[in-house]
This record gives sequence, C-alpha cells and structure tokens, in this order.
Amino acid sequence: MPVTTSPPRRPAAGRAPLPPLGYLPLAERPVQRLARLLVGLALYGFSLSLLVRAALGVNPWSVLYQGLQHHSSLSFGTISAVVGVLVLLAWVPLRQKPTLGTFANVLVLAFSSDLGLAVIPEDLGMAYRCFLLLAGILLNGFSVAVYVGARFGPGPRDGLMTGLAATTGRSVRFVRTGLEVTVLAAGWALGGTVGLGTVLYALLVGPVTQFFLPYFTYRRPAPAADPA
Repeated sequence: MPVTTSPPRRPAAGRAPLPPLGYLPLAERPVQRLARLLVGLALYGFSLSLLVRAALGVNPWSVLYQGLQHHSSLSFGTISAVVGVLVLLAWVPLRQKPTLGTFANVLVLAFSSDLGLAVIPEDLGMAYRCFLLLAGILLNGFSVAVYVGARFGPGPRDGLMTGLAATTGRSVRFVRTGLEVTVLAAGWALGGTVGLGTVLYALLVGPVTQFFLPYFTYRRPAPAADPA
C-alpha cells in the first residue's frame, strides 16, 4: 500500500518560514555557534531576572523556582540548576541524550539569572516594573531564538517535552501545555508569583521567538555547484 505524504505547510501570510533547528555536531563552525549559544543563554537567564524584579508575574518554570526559593536557602539560579539536573534524570527512561547545549543551559542560566538579580534593585516603582516586564518578555523571546538557533540540542525542559511527546504519542503542544500547567500550579502552591506578567509571557514569547528565529539560526552553507 503506497504511503502518502501531505504537502509541506506554507507559512501564514507575512510570516517568515521557520529555518531548520535540528542538532548539528560541535565540529561544524564551533566558534560562531558556541558564541551564539553562550550569549543566548546568558541573555535568557538575565531576562528571567528582569521578570522577577518586575514582580508582576513570571513564566511557569520561574514560578516554580520562586516557590522553591521560599522553602530553601538556595538562590534563584541555583534552584533552576538543581531542577534542571532533576529534569535530566527524567530523560533516562525517555531515552533522551543530553548534548553540550543541554549542560550549558543548566549552568549558564543559573549564573546569569543570579547575576541579574544581584544588579537589578528590588521594590521599584510601578512604571519601572512595567518596563522591566515588557523588556524581560522581549529579551526572553529574542534570547531563545539566539541559543536555539545555535543548534546544539535542547535544554533539560525542552528535552523532557519532546521525550514525553515521543513516548506517549501525544502532540508537542499537548505535552508542553500539560507540563507548563503542572509546573505553574506547583510553583503557585509553593508561593511563586503568578500575575499579569505570567499571562503576557504566555501570549507574547512565542511570537517574539518566531520573529527572531529566521535571523539568528545557523544555516549550513549551500554546497558548491558542480562545474560539470
């Protein structure tokens, strides 16, 4: 029985098509891609600190980190690293394989988010907090495009999502929503901050990331034309 395939989906009008994002080995343009990876992750961690200092609601995983922070003496960044390692343990039964990008995600995010929280003051006025919220969301989406575009593999949380989707047969959208809701509920129960910023993040970070991805994704050079 012949196998039929559906034609590739065309991008919506006015929307740039997503570039290839699959993992590429370190040997391929290592300096350029490592720079993108580290800069993107550093900006991502800093964007989390902007959202925390805005105090208007953070993204679901940060809600969990904040909630756990209320019940421990560990810093926000250290908790994110500990949670990242625990999530990596969940990769084992899912047969997911970590990459350089996975470990860099854990370490760089922890350092840069703590650094941001150390330099950004607390108890700011409402106008400044609103600015930090919007800046944090925009920087977050931009930084995701930069480090994902380096094509060094998923971070712990994204790998958990794709592993669960592959194992259960559910769509990535379904699994991601389930994970985000679960993490958000757990973090809120522990005392994490849920608010307007949480909603705005959910609505805006995806479109911002998609806008920047075509500009910051590494593409393999086109093969040279055969003179013959």
